[in-house]
Amino acid sequence: MKSVEIIMVPVKDRQKAKEFYLNLGFQVIVEALDAHGESWIQMGFPGSNTTISLAGFQGIICETDDIEDKVREYKGKGIEVGEIDDTPWGRFAWLKDLDGNSLCLHQR
Repeated sequence: MKSVEIIMVPVKDRQKAKEFYLNLGFQVIVEALDAHGESWIQMGFPGSNTTISLAGFQGIICETDDIEDKVREYKGKGIEVGEIDDTPWGRFAWLKDLDGNSLCLHQR
């Protein structure tokens, strides 16, 4: 993994949460419908590479340059990694840590 790209913050009401984070000084980076028809709201501070997503569940999305290599590496270490999902926003593969926290590899 190269960097933490997006921290997914679970919220009950994405629009109310967006207003809260705007009041903290965050800016909307992306607001669009996701692949499941729900609102994807990604926010961050000006000039920062790490953003948050107001989501229905917790997760950390980490950027990688070669997702296939990372998946092979982690599977070789006995770490369960899901299938690579090709989307218009890049390639994604999900995994969980020992406590069930979701992590995702993302290659643009």
